[in-house]
Amino acid sequence: MNPHNIRQSLKLLFLSFCLITNANGHDIDITGVARVLLYETAPGSYQLSIVDQQVTPLYNLDRVLPERCTVEDPSRFSYRFTCQPMLNINDTITFPWTFEGVVVIAQWAEDKSVSRYFPGDGTFVDVPLSQLKAGAASIASLAVTYLELGAEHILLGIDHLLFVLGLLLLLSNFWTIIKTITAFTIAHSITLAFAVLGIFPVPNAPIEVLIALSIVFLAREVIMGHRGKRTLVHSKPWIVAFIFGLFHGFGFAGALGEIGLSDSDIPLALLFFNLGVELGQVGFIVFLIALNTMIGRLTQNLVPSIHRGLAYGLGCIAMVWFIERLPALVLI
Repeated sequence: MNPHNIRQSLKLLFLSFCLITNANGHDIDITGVARVLLYETAPGSYQLSIVDQQVTPLYNLDRVLPERCTVEDPSRFSYRFTCQPMLNINDTITFPWTFEGVVVIAQWAEDKSVSRYFPGDGTFVDVPLSQLKAGAASIASLAVTYLELGAEHILLGIDHLLFVLGLLLLLSNFWTIIKTITAFTIAHSITLAFAVLGIFPVPNAPIEVLIALSIVFLAREVIMGHRGKRTLVHSKPWIVAFIFGLFHGFGFAGALGEIGLSDSDIPLALLFFNLGVELGQVGFIVFLIALNTMIGRLTQNLVPSIHRGLAYGLGCIAMVWFIERLPALVLI
């Protein structure tokens, strides 16, 4: 290929990266998740309360509750109702909302508190009560729900993916990749647990700024490596991956911590959410390695130039995020 064409291709690649810098780091907006409390005041009697009052009130509960339920004294965001016979695992509550999902915290008369996240389809959010009743079935549904939520969070969280991409651009040896990704995984698992359990809570704004800076730093190191300047990051990348992984763990916690889990559900939700994050991360890494191998077989000479172009793109995107996120520090 003509060197001039190579340079033009790299310029187009770099500009393409810069044109998407207005994309958010996290495409899953936890503020787009409604929160609802379902309280069983007595056998067959219930109160449904909407926690987030920016959502549309439920004006017609006949379409929300099972047909045998009767609404008593409804208010704007709180509704008392009775069901005879009482609600059971075969019932479904349907919310007419276009949110990404709904978190329902249910307090049953037998003093059992259960919370679940239910994804929406863009028109309605169905809440099968079988997933809000204690027992083996609810544990299985919790596992599936939070595995999916964890995988979605990293696969739609562009900043986390770009950091992983930066790590892979920095590495070439298979075992070095394994050690570095393992260090990143251990680090973000630690801070994810600390934040969700309330052991070491950290404001979200500085974490988002540091995550953007971590990508800028990796992009710089990739470029410096291509220029023949090697640092500690190139010889021991797992150290850097561990340090920045601590910040990314707090970022992951933002998705899980703001949902509002009941205390009894936190350990299992934390476990399965983290497993979902790891599954999504592994899938992304396998895809990148396979893509890089395929490109290498087709155009081996272009791989270094493509890597440099990607590094410049990473730096461009992350710097825009850094500048966008700085004002939030003033509001802490």
